Formats: sequence, C-alpha cells, structure tokens
Amino acid sequence: MSDRGGVWRRAKALAAQTPDSRNRHVDLLRAVSISAVIFGHWLVAAPQVTEHGLDITGNLLQARPWTQWLTWLFQVMPVFFLVGGYSNGISWRSAKAAAVPYGEWLHGRLQRLIGPVLPLVLVWSVLALAAVPLGISSELVKNGSKFALVPVWFLAVYIAAVVLVPLTVAAWQRYGQWSFWVPCVAIAIDDALFMRGMEAVGWLNYAFVWLAVHQLGYAWLDGRFSGWGRPLLTGVVALILLLIVVWLFPYPLSMVSVPGDEISNSLPPKLPMLLLGIGQIGILLALERPARRWLSGMKPWATTVLINGMIMTLFLWHLTAATLIIAVAIGLGDLGLAHEPGSASWWQLKPVWLLFYILLLFVLVAIFLRFERTGRTRPVSALRQVSGAILVCAGLALLALEGIGGDAHPAQILIVILLPFAGAALAGINPLPKHIQENGSAPHK
Repeated sequence: MSDRGGVWRRAKALAAQTPDSRNRHVDLLRAVSISAVIFGHWLVAAPQVTEHGLDITGNLLQARPWTQWLTWLFQVMPVFFLVGGYSNGISWRSAKAAAVPYGEWLHGRLQRLIGPVLPLVLVWSVLALAAVPLGISSELVKNGSKFALVPVWFLAVYIAAVVLVPLTVAAWQRYGQWSFWVPCVAIAIDDALFMRGMEAVGWLNYAFVWLAVHQLGYAWLDGRFSGWGRPLLTGVVALILLLIVVWLFPYPLSMVSVPGDEISNSLPPKLPMLLLGIGQIGILLALERPARRWLSGMKPWATTVLINGMIMTLFLWHLTAATLIIAVAIGLGDLGLAHEPGSASWWQLKPVWLLFYILLLFVLVAIFLRFERTGRTRPVSALRQVSGAILVCAGLALLALEGIGGDAHPAQILIVILLPFAGAALAGINPLPKHIQENGSAPHK
C-alpha cells in the first residue's frame, strides 16, 4: 500500500513541476489511446473450448460481427502516431536549436523504445522453451506467443518513424501539407494495386499510412488544428468518407484483422485506417481547449502523468497478462472457456476475466517497469544506431506476425528471437534498469 502511495506521490510531484507552456492534451491522448488499445484487445479476446478442442485464437469480432463497429472506437493507433509526430517534432527541433547531433538525439529515443521490449521477448523465448518438456504443443505455444506479442508490431513501425524524423520534419518544413497529401495518394494507389492481386506492394502502406498520420502531428504542433471548428469539420468529413469507402469498395467493416476475412484494414493498413485516424484526430483535437482546462486540475493531470510514466510497460505486457490468465484457466480444466463468445453467459463472465487481467498486469508492471528507466550509455555512431534499429524492427515484425514455435526450423526461430537483441547491441542500447547499472559500474558521462 505504501509503495502505491509512493507512486502516486511521485506522480503528483512531477505534475506540480509541469510548466504552463506544456500541451497537456498530448499526454492525455497518449494515455487514452494506449488504454483504449489495452481494453479493446482484452474485450475481443474470446478463447473457447468446443467439441473440437481449444480454440485459443477465438475472437469476438468473428463470433458476433456487429461488434466490429466497436473497432472504430478502439482502434486508436492513429492517435498514438499523431502524438508521436507532435512529440518527435518538438524534440528534434529542440535538439537542432541546441546543436545536438542526430546520433545523440536518436540514442535517447531508441533507448526508451527498445529497452523495455527486450525483457518481453526474453520472457516469451524462455516460456516457449520451457513448454516443450511440459508436453505443450508447439502450435499452442506459437498461437499463445503470437497473441501476446501483437503489441510489438506497433513498436517496429514506430521505431522506423523515429529514425526518419529528421527527414519527415524537413519535408514538413519545406512542403507543408503536401508532405501529408502525397503519401495519402500513395495509399490509394497502393490499395488499388493490392485489390488487383499485387498483394506484396500492400506492405508499403505500413510506411505510407503511419508516416502520413505522423505528419499530422507536425501540423498540430504548428497550429494547423487550432480552434474547434476546423478539426471537427475535418473529423466528420473523414468519417463520412470512411462510411462511403467501406460501403462501396471491398474493404471490411472492422478496423482490425478478423480471422476468416480475406482482406484486413490493418494488416497491412489501408485507406480506411487513414480515414478513421483523420476522423478520430479531428474530433479529439476539437476538444483540446476544454481538455486542457480540465487537465489544469491536479488529480486529472497527476493521473495522466502516472499512466504516461508506465505506458510502455502497460502496452507491452497487457496481452501477456491475458495469455497467462487463459493458460491458468486451461490448467484448471478449461475453467470459464466453454461459453460461446458473445452469448449472455460470456458477457456475464467478461468482467471477471477483465479483473484478473488487470490484477496480473499490475504484477507485471511492478516487475518490469524498471526496464522503462534504463541506464545511460555513450551513444554510438548514427550509422550503427540506424542499422541496429533496422534489425530490431525486423525481429519485432517477424515475432508479431509468426510468434515463437510452430513448424518453423529451430534455427529459424532462434534467429528471429536474436534479431532484437543483436540490433539493440549494435545500436548501443543499454537493457539494464538504471539502478542496476548504477549499483554496478558508473555510467558514461
């Protein structure tokens, strides 16, 4: 209890030190978007035991198609990329003004992004290895790890966006809104080629969609969404266009992948994802002024500070918490897993599942939050950092797509697992929590 009180006191102390010039709406949107993602993932997870056995990949969106409308509310990754663009824009401009080299600036960003994900990959590698002698099927291990590692796809894309910040900021400063509209056109062309059978080119939309939304963060930073009228109109128009596009073209309703659907709006991302993001962003930025007034109060702002202080840990570990709780239920004789997803009994039990997910996530946060505050090291060259970031992104993307285990050759699995660690080492990332490094050897000055 005293530790929890200490966390809250530290959050209040940090909140009290916040300068009036800080745009607190940025921090609020970051906290709200990640919280929405966590709850959305937990809500749609619907493992079920049927007469054919355990289906750990069960999904509420598939069992009850009407719930796919909920993804328009809970698929808020575009909001996080907006916030990332705003924050990265401020950080890079400040670095340039202070004559901080790109390598030094990039090191700080990569340290905060890569450091916390390495323990997650290590834990799941150990769990996958331990499952073999316990007689757990490799396919079950693969599905479980794939489900738990879903969050790392976002990190892979976001790390790439961070590496490109000097280029995207320069593009915004030189071309303005054209740096947003050009990738928008590329998205539409890419989708058209995808629909005509050129599916490989669809993966380019990971760059086009998320960098386009990232550019909107620069637009927000430069006051292009000031007031409430323009952003609200933009958001409403975007959502109307989204309805038209989903109605007239062969895009699915869901904004996340649904098992059995031939086309996904998120894997890879497509035009509906961009329109959804613009719609959400417009509405949320229309609320900026009242939100900032509300955040001037100590309790809402301290709560926002508290969530942001552990946001990477919450995001990375929330599906591991769910996976482990499901594993316990399986070990207890498939307890609570026989209900049909979306049925009345399933909804009645859902709050119980959510409660256990939350409790275990709190435990995981208590264990792994320290890796969100890793020690400092001397930056290596920018070339090494970029090369290391590429390896990390490749490893995280493969882990998110395939999980760990299955029928893949052990050497192939090992290479995929080692990629993030090799990339982190090449980029000079320190994976140790700050207090461990300080108790060992002194950090580089």
